[in-house]
Amino acid sequence: MPKPALDLRGARVLLRPWHWSDLAPLAALNADPLVMEHCPALLTRAQSDALVCRLEAHFAAHGFGHWAVEVPGVARFVGLVGLFVLPFQASFTPAVEIGWHLAREHWGKGYAVEAASVALRAAFGPLGMREIVALSVPGNVRSRRVMDRLGMSQAAVFEHPLLPEGHRLRRHALHRLTREEWRARTCARAELRCSSEAI
Repeated sequence: MPKPALDLRGARVLLRPWHWSDLAPLAALNADPLVMEHCPALLTRAQSDALVCRLEAHFAAHGFGHWAVEVPGVARFVGLVGLFVLPFQASFTPAVEIGWHLAREHWGKGYAVEAASVALRAAFGPLGMREIVALSVPGNVRSRRVMDRLGMSQAAVFEHPLLPEGHRLRRHALHRLTREEWRARTCARAELRCSSEAI
């Protein structure tokens, strides 16, 4: 079966395949203590490069994954955003997670929300997914704010099975968004925009 055609461009952002030139800025992102505050550990350059290999393998297996995010005319690489099949068993799996990771200098500009919205459009459109989840630790206020702006609601709190007991990040919150909720939210925003333009 042919892979669906995906429109991965937003008003400002472009979700695109990985290039060799992305490896260095990605490694810098993965070595930034503030960016990685809510991750288990900083990554070395070798570990960061290996991450891209795993992301490419995910694309090959599923036809989607984490894309490199570009802001044309502004920055060639600002981070990564995309969709990932969760690799562990839990009460809510199998499931596809949406996630984002942006370099610190590009925070606060709305790029994460816009890029994640592009990924959701692909997920609930051509990819035909019925639900998307997002995971966060309670202290990750920035990510939770993005989830709120995407219309995702917290559904549960759980212990992450890939982290050992007692780990500072083991407690996670599960957020969910269904295709029906996304469509209703998208239609509501479109109607509001049309109403504003009519005025």
